[in-house]
Amino acid sequence: MLIGSYSLALVFISLCVAILASYTALDLTGRIATARGWAVHLWMAGGALAMGVGIWSMHFIGMLAFRLPIELGYDGPLTLLSLLIAILSSGFALWLVSQPRLPALQLAFGALVMGAGISAMHYCGMAALKMQPGIDYDPTLFGASLAIAVVASAAALWIAFRLRRNTPYVRLARSGAAVIMGLAIVGMHYTGMAAANFAQGSFCGAAGSGLSGKGLDSLVLVTSLAVLSIALLISMLDARLEARTAMLADSLSQANRELTHLALHDTLTGLPNRVLLADRIDQAMHKVMAEGGCFALMFIDLDGFKPVNDAFGHHMGDQLLREVALRLRDGLRSQDTLARIGGDEFVLLVQLAEPDDALQVASRQVGLISRPFRLAEHELQISASLGIVLYPGNGQTAEELLMNADAAMYHAKGSGKNGHSFFDASMNSNARKQLQLLQDLRQALEQRQFRLYYQPKFDALKGTPVGAEALLRWEHPEEGLLLPDKFIALAEKTGLIIAIGDWVLDEACRQMRLWYEQGYQHWRIAVNLSALQFCHAGLVDSVAGALARHQLPANSLTLEITETTAMSDADASMAVLQKLSDMGVDLSIDDFGTGYSSLMYLKRLPANELKIDRGFVRDLEHDTDDAAIVSAIVALGQALGLRIVAEGVETDMQQTFLTRLGCDSLQGYLLGHPLPAERFMADIGRLKQPVAS
Repeated sequence: MLIGSYSLALVFISLCVAILASYTALDLTGRIATARGWAVHLWMAGGALAMGVGIWSMHFIGMLAFRLPIELGYDGPLTLLSLLIAILSSGFALWLVSQPRLPALQLAFGALVMGAGISAMHYCGMAALKMQPGIDYDPTLFGASLAIAVVASAAALWIAFRLRRNTPYVRLARSGAAVIMGLAIVGMHYTGMAAANFAQGSFCGAAGSGLSGKGLDSLVLVTSLAVLSIALLISMLDARLEARTAMLADSLSQANRELTHLALHDTLTGLPNRVLLADRIDQAMHKVMAEGGCFALMFIDLDGFKPVNDAFGHHMGDQLLREVALRLRDGLRSQDTLARIGGDEFVLLVQLAEPDDALQVASRQVGLISRPFRLAEHELQISASLGIVLYPGNGQTAEELLMNADAAMYHAKGSGKNGHSFFDASMNSNARKQLQLLQDLRQALEQRQFRLYYQPKFDALKGTPVGAEALLRWEHPEEGLLLPDKFIALAEKTGLIIAIGDWVLDEACRQMRLWYEQGYQHWRIAVNLSALQFCHAGLVDSVAGALARHQLPANSLTLEITETTAMSDADASMAVLQKLSDMGVDLSIDDFGTGYSSLMYLKRLPANELKIDRGFVRDLEHDTDDAAIVSAIVALGQALGLRIVAEGVETDMQQTFLTRLGCDSLQGYLLGHPLPAERFMADIGRLKQPVAS
């Protein structure tokens, strides 16, 4: 009998290849488990190839490690067949462990099939030697190799199934498992090799025509390592990409949740805003219709909040609103909703067992607010006026319920404040009128019912026109021409002011472009911005868009914001005003002197103009205090390098006084009334010209 020997170096290399192939197989099962769609089939095909080549390489290197005292060779077709068997067996194993479940019966069947495949690969590879006479196998060791193949396959399948998910320390667990699986595969191979007996005088039939062993071990090793390394590298890169994608998806999901929260909640108090409140009211109405019961909607307005805000500043006012929110929310149930819908207005939606329970809830809320607030060493005292509507009974829609609750709140405020009032039919007329006005307002923009009237501005010294202020009017089909005080507050409450404000900007720029082309390049058109419009994120883009559409120079447009709006959040205002200023737009602080200002912030605002409120101008002739205030405003504006505009000029004395003080421009009924654009130019020549003094 021929006595064989082994190259220990190649035996060790075969063990390393087996361990690497096992680790690659375990890693690929993780990729298959997380892949979706066609990626599953691609990973399974690539995995079968890599794993099959790895197992076959270990087997073939192990065979090359075997030495006999005769020349050996390997039949090409049989060697390729053994490789194909290894790939198919690996593909079956990967398919099996990719299933959602792996019961014991299925595991046993899979182990038999895979064990048979590995054994077939091994003995097919041995047959590639084409020994003459044939190889005589020891029955005991032959059976042991088959048993080892089945047991090793069962262990490999079970380990691969258990470690296919990415859990903490999974790579460490796969490394340990790969060592065990590699040893099992090597054990099966060398047990099978030990079972082979070669008779004395045997010769290798494939020695001359088959694959030679010279250099073949290096080629197989390099090829198998390349395939396994590429597969493992791609798997690891894909895992990292998947982890990064998952991280990005989590970040995006978190960002979406935060954006959704911001869109549905008040940024100051964290309470639901008007949008979320409307949805909660709709849900409550559907629940009542489906299950019965009732709910109350309570409109809460704070009495005495504005004086606190003016006296102590907006920072203190914001802190007070937060404390009010905390008190009102205290003790509410999960099914109740407290919302802040703007300014110092809150709305409480309360589920009731009986309609009469609303009185107790309302009294409690009024009592909570009437207790003193302790803020920054100040004890502040305010109260609340509360209007109550019940559903069913006081409205059919969320808007109608809110409007009626608002009307009831104003009734409570008119009855002495610090109390509550239930809505009844006597308030219905005004509430319905407001509701109708709101519905008409929604259609007014679409039906082009808004108009711009233009009031001229004159140079105080020269008496020449220097531009106009655009003033909004609503041509209501039934009510006639409505001034802004009839609808602007309603537009701000509902958010319609944003769309209306964009229209005003666009129309004013369009008209100014016409005057610009007629030779009035030195004129400026002034447009008022509401507080809500100024705080809107799209303001800068709206202004830039209107200027671009009408090819109007930015310095032909003056945007007027009230002092209170500019100071409500000075840092935020600074950022918006700076963007507008950088664009080249003129900025005017309107109604100056009527609000709460900080000179520290005022000097930093990138404004070009101060506009003196008509309230100071009106009593100049009779009130020395007003004259002193106007003089101080003019001096302040001049010190800050700002243009000074006075509005509300109605008498010659006012005109003369303001001109002598140093105002740059004047406007008012003495100089010209607001007129539509078509009459503005025709009338401006006939207006009484200012007299320089």
